[in-house]
Amino acid sequence: MTAFLNIVVVLLVAISLWQLSKVLKIYKASKNDTLQANDEDNKTQGNLMLGFLIFLFVFVVYGLFKWGHLVLSHPASEHGVMVDNLMNISWVVIFAVFFLTQFLLHYFAFKYQGKEGQKALYFSDSNKLELIWTIIPVITLAGLILYGLYGWNQIMSFDFEGEEEPLVVELYAQQFSWTARYGGADNTLGDANVRLINADKVNVLGLDTSDPNYADDVIVKEIHLPVGRKVWFKMRSQDVLHSAYMPHFRAQMNCVPGMVTEFAFTPTITTEEMREMPHIINKVANINELRAKRRAAGEELDDYTFDYLLICNKICGKSHYNMQLKIVVDTPEEYEAWMKQQKTAKEVILK
Repeated sequence: MTAFLNIVVVLLVAISLWQLSKVLKIYKASKNDTLQANDEDNKTQGNLMLGFLIFLFVFVVYGLFKWGHLVLSHPASEHGVMVDNLMNISWVVIFAVFFLTQFLLHYFAFKYQGKEGQKALYFSDSNKLELIWTIIPVITLAGLILYGLYGWNQIMSFDFEGEEEPLVVELYAQQFSWTARYGGADNTLGDANVRLINADKVNVLGLDTSDPNYADDVIVKEIHLPVGRKVWFKMRSQDVLHSAYMPHFRAQMNCVPGMVTEFAFTPTITTEEMREMPHIINKVANINELRAKRRAAGEELDDYTFDYLLICNKICGKSHYNMQLKIVVDTPEEYEAWMKQQKTAKEVILK
């Protein structure tokens, strides 16, 4: 890929120098030179436009086949299917408009190139054309926006009446790490305030120890979620604006200092099930093949194993790239067994 980009850069520089030489020739042109394009010039430009159209389409199609597999597939949450549907519809619309408009632009430049004695048809306006290219985009965009709003309202509805009580989990962001806190046995988070973070950083989340709900909270550095149960995330930030991004669950929400933001979803695929999917197996194999080559060159790298991740999607400082937290989706039995092994916030803070 790097070699290809280098070749493209060299070609662009060569073309720029060629064009610059033509500009210099124009400056040196004699007074008798009219500096007007003739039929031969127009033919050359028309052929170049047609050639660029072919190059553009070939490159786009090549890119879709070459790098299309890098796009995330198989959403691991209930609402993720809706998000992917909206994205796929958007791609279809975008590519349809792209191919149509680029074809018309470049092909017409070739077909209707200037010729001596040929006069172009001119009209100042056309209400019919303006109506067509206004109404069609309005209807298309309105459909996409309404579908997106419907999806957003479904995702951001926190009315859980009639449903199983969602698991309450807090995501606490700080430069440059994540901490998760579970509501414990009562599934209720204790009050917290950044002003209560103590000097020895034992109470890293600023929990209010006068609130009895804090005692059974569970603070962890690895998130475990039970498959099939809705999870209600409540998010805080200690310092700057962060963004809690869980790509495989199609979930993202900003973490804003001084306020609590929320997001809820239901995981549908356990970590082990996702690891057995063919596209994940191929991805892991490709990554480990690259790592093997780098190890052969002297680097110390472990083999890659797929895990869901919580990452920061806001540039929050110099170590932003490394701000991530592992997410494990378990069966309900595995989740309960894991939770029983965790210490409560009271045990951690008062140890």
